[in-house]
Amino acid sequence: MHPFPTPPRQVLIGDAAAFVGITPRTIRHYHQVGLLPERERGSDGRRRYGSEEIIRLLWIRRMADAGIALDDIRDAFDGAAPGGADGEDEVAGVLARLEDTLAAQDAELQAKRASVQRMRALGSRLGLLDDLVSGRLEGAPEGSLRQDDLDILLVTERVFGPLGAAVQAGRFVALAADPALRAEADRVDAAEEALDDTVAVDDPRVAQVAAERHAFETALMHVMEESGQGEEDDALFDVWDELHPLEDADAAPAPGPAAGSRVKSAAETIRSMPYDLSPARVRSMELAVQLGAAAVPAP
Repeated sequence: MHPFPTPPRQVLIGDAAAFVGITPRTIRHYHQVGLLPERERGSDGRRRYGSEEIIRLLWIRRMADAGIALDDIRDAFDGAAPGGADGEDEVAGVLARLEDTLAAQDAELQAKRASVQRMRALGSRLGLLDDLVSGRLEGAPEGSLRQDDLDILLVTERVFGPLGAAVQAGRFVALAADPALRAEADRVDAAEEALDDTVAVDDPRVAQVAAERHAFETALMHVMEESGQGEEDDALFDVWDELHPLEDADAAPAPGPAAGSRVKSAAETIRSMPYDLSPARVRSMELAVQLGAAAVPAP
């Protein structure tokens, strides 16, 4: 008969780590974060671990493998080996929090998967825009949208939100459907870009380009109105109102930001977006806006 193997009463850190299936470095980390009390070093300067520490390490590894954060494991054990009723309650609480966390992560993963599916279906950049915006662009002929169009809509989403970008998307739908109008837009854009830092703000070209911009925008608005985009805008507003219902008018208003704070926030966002515009170009833009305002009939 073979003699019954006599187990050691204590083992060194390397043997403890090998039994649990972790590394000595991991055990030292558990000491540092308070998961495993440190044993006193022996006369040879080395720590030894008994069955109680080994069992605790096994529980720690099993819970860590289940996805429980080390801080939660430490709180669950609270400096003692699991086994008592209080310890079981603590572990149950940790598991409940873990389940909530995993559920939130699963919802986030599903949202990311839906985004990837939209990107594959609509195109990588177009699929990253809000559904309201990409839906408005469905009327554009295939391949007619430019990268610059999507760049502008992305910035508009950031400043004015999906509704503002969806309304602006109608502009690019009109340009995509009318090659002559798109060509005129390119010509006016090039004229504005020519107003670089070498052009003075009082140069006659500044006012001339402003007049060209105003004329183009007037023509574009006419095309958009003729195509029925006004009705499409109204439909967008209706959809937005359904998704974002106003509070009961008879109910007391909930505390919130002061009136005008949303506009201020948008203005702050606009100011934080860098644009390499010369003073002459900025002046031309101002003049174009003034021409547009003057053309609006008085009420």
